Amino acid sequence: MAVDQEKVREHIRGILEAIGEDPDREGLRETPDRVARMYSEIFEGISYTNDEIANMFNKTFDAPTNNDMVLVRDIEIFSYCEHHMALMYDMKVNVAYIPRERVIGLSKIARIADMVGKRLQLQEKIGFDIAEIMEKATLSPDVAVIISGKHSCMTARGIKNTPSVTLTTTFRGAFEKNKDLQDRVLRLIDLRISRDDI
Repeated sequence: MAVDQEKVREHIRGILEAIGEDPDREGLRETPDRVARMYSEIFEGISYTNDEIANMFNKTFDAPTNNDMVLVRDIEIFSYCEHHMALMYDMKVNVAYIPRERVIGLSKIARIADMVGKRLQLQEKIGFDIAEIMEKATLSPDVAVIISGKHSCMTARGIKNTPSVTLTTTFRGAFEKNKDLQDRVLRLIDLRISRDDI
C-alpha cells in the first residue's frame, strides 16, 4: 500500500502545532506537503514484502563458478528506526553469497539493500531481511550480511554518544556453519575484528 500523502500532510500539520509552531508561517507553509512527498520516497519499501522484493530484483545469469564467494562491500543506505523514527545513517552494508551456478547482477544487491532500508526498521532486521531476500533471489542458502551504522536516537538525543557505531552480522548456510568462512569475509570487509568479538 502506498503512503497516504493526505493523511501525512494532516498529521504533520498537527505535529507542528503540538510542538508550538505556526504551520501557516512562511517557512512551514509547505512543510506538510514536503514531508508527505519525502515519506512516499523514504518508506517505499513498506509497500513490498520480502518475496516481492526478491521477485523485483532476481535477475540472474549463467556463470562459471568455483563456488567461491561474491562480496559487495560498502553499500551505503539509510533507514529510520521503528522505536523513535530516528535516522539510522552512515550505514555500510556488506553482502556476500556463494553462487549456485548462477549469479545475480551486482546492482541488484545494492537495490535490495536500499529497498529494505526504506522501511521503519531495526538494524538487526535489515540484515535479516537482506539475507532472506538474497537467498530467495539467488537460490543460494549461503549468505552473509554485515552492517555498520550510526543511530541518531543514540547520537543526537538520549545519551548523545556521537562516536558510537552499531555492528550487526547475519550468517546463513555455509557462512553460519564455517567459522573460517566467517573470518574470511570479515577480513575482506576490513572491519578488523575476529569472530571472538561477535
